[in-house]
Amino acid sequence: MEKELLEKRKQAVYELMCNDMYVPMKIKELAILMNVPREDRPDLEEVLNALMAEGKIELSKRGKYSKAEGTFLVGTFTGNIRGFGFVTVEGENEDIFIPETQVNGAMHGDTVQVVLSTGKVAEGKRKEGTVVKILARGTVQVVGTFQKSKNFGFVVPDNQKFGQDIFVPIERSKGAVDGHKVVVELTDYGKKNRKPEGKVMEIIGHINDPGTDIMSIVKGYDLPVEFPEKVLKQADTEAKPVSTADMAGRMDVRDWQMVTIDGEDAKDLDDAITITKEGDKYRLGVHIADVTNYVQERSALDVEALERGTSVYLVDRVIPMLPHTLSNGICSLNAGEDRLALSCIMLIDKKGNVVDHKIAETVVRVDRRMSYTSVKKILVDHDEAEIEEYKELVPMFELMQELAAILREKRRKRGSIDFDFPETKIILDKQGKPLEVKPYERNVATKIIEDFMLIANETVAQDYFWQELPFVYRTHDTPDPEKIQKLSLFINNFGYTIKNGQEEIHPKELQKLLGKIEDTPEEALISRLTLRSMKQAKYTVTSTGHFGLATQYYCHFTSPIRRYPDLQIHRIIKENLRGKLNEKRIEHYDKILPDVASHSSEMERRADEAERETEKLKKVEYMEKHIGETFEGVISSITAWGIYVELPNTIEGMIHVTNLTDDYYHYEEETYEMVGEATGKRYKLGQKIEVVVDNADKFMRTIDFVLPEKEE
Repeated sequence: MEKELLEKRKQAVYELMCNDMYVPMKIKELAILMNVPREDRPDLEEVLNALMAEGKIELSKRGKYSKAEGTFLVGTFTGNIRGFGFVTVEGENEDIFIPETQVNGAMHGDTVQVVLSTGKVAEGKRKEGTVVKILARGTVQVVGTFQKSKNFGFVVPDNQKFGQDIFVPIERSKGAVDGHKVVVELTDYGKKNRKPEGKVMEIIGHINDPGTDIMSIVKGYDLPVEFPEKVLKQADTEAKPVSTADMAGRMDVRDWQMVTIDGEDAKDLDDAITITKEGDKYRLGVHIADVTNYVQERSALDVEALERGTSVYLVDRVIPMLPHTLSNGICSLNAGEDRLALSCIMLIDKKGNVVDHKIAETVVRVDRRMSYTSVKKILVDHDEAEIEEYKELVPMFELMQELAAILREKRRKRGSIDFDFPETKIILDKQGKPLEVKPYERNVATKIIEDFMLIANETVAQDYFWQELPFVYRTHDTPDPEKIQKLSLFINNFGYTIKNGQEEIHPKELQKLLGKIEDTPEEALISRLTLRSMKQAKYTVTSTGHFGLATQYYCHFTSPIRRYPDLQIHRIIKENLRGKLNEKRIEHYDKILPDVASHSSEMERRADEAERETEKLKKVEYMEKHIGETFEGVISSITAWGIYVELPNTIEGMIHVTNLTDDYYHYEEETYEMVGEATGKRYKLGQKIEVVVDNADKFMRTIDFVLPEKEE
């Protein structure tokens, strides 16, 4: 149903629901009252479901609709292996806790209606509620491990939030045997004393087969693996070498000195850099592959790219947004090849201000494909062999370093927050087994590219904001005052303070805090808590600003090979440059962009979660080979149930409080310490500590440490 029509009908139905004469009533009675013919009842049901999703009306157990009394909320249920759950309601600052006895058949991912428990909520405690109705099931298929009995089987879900095994009749097991990873479709969601039931749709492989573990995560997150034949054919057809006709009307910058700088193993090179100095100003060119030249709106390629939303980078594979013929071929800015690009060419003064800029369709030819390692060797290590190899480019790299430092300092002054958590690099063998886990450190070259991409993204966003044209922005809202208040109370224990105004905190305050805690024992914990107090960045059609970067204007322009929002705004920019963004096209974009932004945000979250899960899995698998070995780590977090210890290779495990056997320990919340009752022994944040690997559980994705015997 069209959005405008849906809104009109919602208004009419809601007004009727507010009239005490008529409610409560069943859908049939409502249809008669509103003169809705039988064939239009599905439309009426859609209207009612939309009103329920907004919490405006409710549905009784007898199937009667009425106006909600204000105590009902609608949200998404997140399950827990221990039976309880949480409901996330849009617009609410905190999730609602649902005790196990009040879950009432809700499963992970379901859209539910909840009623809040009456009574005052104690300070520091969450609101509690009861699930009164399941409005929509969120899970249709589940990935898990098959366990066979004589006449039936069970599937134990991989996602522990699902919380219940699924009964599978033997005739619906597809021949699965013990230890098979399977995709099971739910046919019955069960009742209070009856398990959910399902049928096996696909056998992924045996739990011990190479690759089955990652493929189970891929299937669990419903990530697309293969491209449809039609999409692959279209990609092959589009991936033609750049012709003279393709270059017509474009700005030709092939004679500009130009490089790409990426990781050694990168194959989709979608950004290239040019830089010169004009007097005391820098001319910086950020040249981005013109992917929209090959991916036409509404084509099979475009529909598939929108559906995927983003490329997904798992530990052993990349699931690309676009087929390799494009992403690693004609859309990759390979050295020595003519390529089509969309360029943002900026004139930047010595204070880091963009004093002039031009966005243009261009033809480029990259001189050299550089790696982050090579550029670091030149700029930091002053490696003679590397400098000789790239001598004609060395002045360019020195200019880059100069400008990047200016841009970084400008961002620092305005309050941009830089969380410098080390990412993890996991090296696997051919069987997918982890050989090495280590931190992936950012170096001078990665930071230079980061700085240049940030300024290009800001410049493009600001340009289109002031043109008042439809656009997709990357926004990051100001944190909730309650969360900042909690953070403020927490850091007071360590002697730190943040200035917190009545309404909103300035990012500069958090930036200052991160500066103060640098190289202190509590740095890791306070950094993580600061990050958690902030909201998640997302894609929106309005430019509400980016809190973390302390800028009013920001978008994603620099990676159209791997992110759909970048591809979408390239299309808008090109239409505008060509003078084709007329009233009809503006109307078209106004209509489609909210859904593009919302779907892209969802797909990004899905990709992030899948990436984290594969990392956790391989870290556990790596530690399985080191059970009984001793490592030195740092206490990264302390809770009532145990001490978390992070090793130098980024792997984190926990010493359960019951494994601290030399004393009875209790958790002191005020000082965030674990204290021995008899000995007075204290474990503090940031303390270096030796641990022994006691257990690594692939199913639970947990690593257990104990203290070496000499310490007990």
